[in-house]
Amino acid sequence: MALVSMNAFLPRAKKEGFAVGQFNVNNLEYFQAITEAAKEERSPIIFGASEGAIRYIGLENVVALAEVAAKQADVPIALHLDHGSTFEVVIQCIRAGFSSVMFDGSHHPFEENIRLTKKVVEAAHAVGVSVEGELGTIGGVEDDLDVAEEDATIAKPAEAIHFWNETKVDALAIAVGTAHGMYKGEPKIHFNIIDEVAKAVDAPIVLHGGSGVPDAAIQKAVSLGVGKINVNTENQVASAQVVRELLAKNESMIDPRKYLGPARDAIKEVVKGKMRLFGSSNKA
Repeated sequence: MALVSMNAFLPRAKKEGFAVGQFNVNNLEYFQAITEAAKEERSPIIFGASEGAIRYIGLENVVALAEVAAKQADVPIALHLDHGSTFEVVIQCIRAGFSSVMFDGSHHPFEENIRLTKKVVEAAHAVGVSVEGELGTIGGVEDDLDVAEEDATIAKPAEAIHFWNETKVDALAIAVGTAHGMYKGEPKIHFNIIDEVAKAVDAPIVLHGGSGVPDAAIQKAVSLGVGKINVNTENQVASAQVVRELLAKNESMIDPRKYLGPARDAIKEVVKGKMRLFGSSNKA
């Protein structure tokens, strides 16, 4: 089947109380692992491609790999721009074949974020592409993003509700205490903000920084209206650990298939576990 927008499954996710994972792609093995997990779990999936990943893989290659995955897998797959920094980058990805985009205007003043996000929504919706917007600043490090803990800002519920009413984004990412990367301690998630905002807007809430969040916290967030959860670091950690162990055991190993294949299997197992935790298994 063809790539779909997130609107093919996110409204159902919020209505039925499950979340769909966005799993970031970094190379071919990530595409393969995530797709195989989706097929085995019968789960919809979102390929998340950051600007850094797009530069590394190549824009046309990202789209081609996603389209091949969608064609081979009988499950809904969205190709989503993660943390698009400018209107121009968003449009470039839409034209290349992305079925969903995120415009991250959280670094702009509130009203400017609204103005720019509305501009993105108008352009994207005209061609059937879904849009994720962001409010508040999520801490941590991921690709081009590096936000110190003291600079992270929690979203204000009233502003988040106003933001959605003005922009009508299809998914709303709000900063509620999670962070990109792995946590040194247990994250302090503001469930009250998720609850208040989710009840007031039609769009599902997006939880960025899903790697390393305790299972119970994930389940509670989903029950309150989180319909999309982003995962990247846990896949990177799992795959890198396998590669390190294999190369350490066998210094003569040079065939990348011998270590990237097992790394791919490690990613698949992480993704399958997340799908079960998020409740998206058997929802395709």
